[in-house]
Amino acid sequence: MNTCKMRLTTAIMALVGLVTTTWGTDSPSETRAGLTFFGWSDQHVQVDGDGGHLVPAIEAMNGLPGRAYPEAIGGVVGKPAFVFGLGDITEWPTRAALNTYEQLITQRLKFRSYDVAGNHDSGGNSPSRTVLDWLIARHGGLSYTFEKGGVLFVAVYSEYDESLNSPAQPITKKALDYIRKTLAKAPKGKPVIVATHLCFDSITNRDEVVDALGDANVLMVLGGHYHKANVRQYRGVHFVQLPSPTPNFPNEVTVIRITSDRLVAIPFNYDTGQWATDKRKILDKPIKGPAIPGHQEQPAVR
Repeated sequence: MNTCKMRLTTAIMALVGLVTTTWGTDSPSETRAGLTFFGWSDQHVQVDGDGGHLVPAIEAMNGLPGRAYPEAIGGVVGKPAFVFGLGDITEWPTRAALNTYEQLITQRLKFRSYDVAGNHDSGGNSPSRTVLDWLIARHGGLSYTFEKGGVLFVAVYSEYDESLNSPAQPITKKALDYIRKTLAKAPKGKPVIVATHLCFDSITNRDEVVDALGDANVLMVLGGHYHKANVRQYRGVHFVQLPSPTPNFPNEVTVIRITSDRLVAIPFNYDTGQWATDKRKILDKPIKGPAIPGHQEQPAVR
């Protein structure tokens, strides 16, 4: 009897170990196809917990794998390794709003989610730790890193200064120090993506931000905050702004695909079922990306 129990326990432990080891990793087929992830921002779940406006975006992301990209990009959307949310999860950080968001991303969304905090998530003039503490418990910190498909992702929390009474803000010294220290530890040439809530158009100390990136192989900087998808370039760095599912803004989510030599970020409009055609929203560029065995990418369209 004891022997049987030991065998059963061993089998269960082996199964758990397998699940733990493979969670969040790339299968060989996904690796060969490159790294895919989806991006959105500014979900603004209401204080009473109403998050109905998020459902169409979530269902769109669930249904995107297998959809053909525009001809100039080629191929089909792969299964995303994760979904990146760039802040303002809540309109204001009530427990009802947070509970709705957590339920939607863990039970309705089919893919793992990473998030950073936005200015609304800290409570504005009525500070609250509700969302901030949830993010710390979920990710180990308000600023944190993770790696997928050979790319280092640096999620950066920059505290919002309400006294400025402006949506345009500097990235804080603490956040800049985190970027510098993190990138200094990365292997030389390691592909990196930096993500924070503020978008390029709202960052008032852009030169300090670019200086903090140093000579790291930063593929792009992701932001949210202003609710609409766009792409900016400054001092050789591409800043990609992710869209919001809130009413009165384009119903889009951004699909990002990274291969060994090409980066594509393109919004998909889930209301019309069409890919974006506005070049101001699309990033398609050659990169020094992660090594992907057996993969040959077509040249980027410029």
